[in-house]
Amino acid sequence: MPKRLAALLLALVAARLAPAAETSGPSASDQDPHYTRAGFFDLHVCNWPDRPLFFMMVFSTEHFARIESVAVYDPQARRVGSMDLGRYRIVQRPGRPPKRVFITQVPIGAAAVDGWYTARIRIRDGEEVTARDFVVLDRMARARPASIPDGAELDAAPAALSWTPVPGAAYYQVFVRDLWGDGELLLPAELHETPRVDFPQGLLEPGGTYTWQVHARDVDGHPLLGDFNHGSLSRVYSFSIAEP
Repeated sequence: MPKRLAALLLALVAARLAPAAETSGPSASDQDPHYTRAGFFDLHVCNWPDRPLFFMMVFSTEHFARIESVAVYDPQARRVGSMDLGRYRIVQRPGRPPKRVFITQVPIGAAAVDGWYTARIRIRDGEEVTARDFVVLDRMARARPASIPDGAELDAAPAALSWTPVPGAAYYQVFVRDLWGDGELLLPAELHETPRVDFPQGLLEPGGTYTWQVHARDVDGHPLLGDFNHGSLSRVYSFSIAEP
């Protein structure tokens, strides 16, 4: 889409030329508008099963005790929503202070537009800093089974699992769980560049039932789009392995 491509290029140039005082992150030379001295902000356009398209607002910080509020505004200065600072997960980092990751989901309204979305981060001493994320509104398709039909019973443990390539996706995370093992994840939730994951020998057992789900995303860390812009989550699929 030429108009959107032009908008992306212009926004990328603007991000590179933005003042360091407003966009400083881990170092003053990063020039990434998602980072501020208060924390990191990102906004994802998400296509999850059985629900309308929504924004996932993300804010992470090690200075959580000083944060009073985080409000997000669209390119026309209309309020999108506020971060729920009572809901977070803690990330422990060796040799560094713990970090809290706040995630809030809000619907995408019919009047939503492409462009720079702004997080106004208010600190308890009264200071306010801003972070920005460039958003292109689009719906990323969801992955579907390719190598193993949903609900299939296999004669032997498969060597690999593959799913349909998702247009626009550059990375995938696949979540494989043992249904009879308290739903534990069997593989690290790492990023894959191809729509396939290989199973280590002996990981899957005869008589087992397994579920899997794929998260697709367009980028993995970008000075304009953040961690990612578009993402989708497939529905949960399953397969089993027959007893010998």
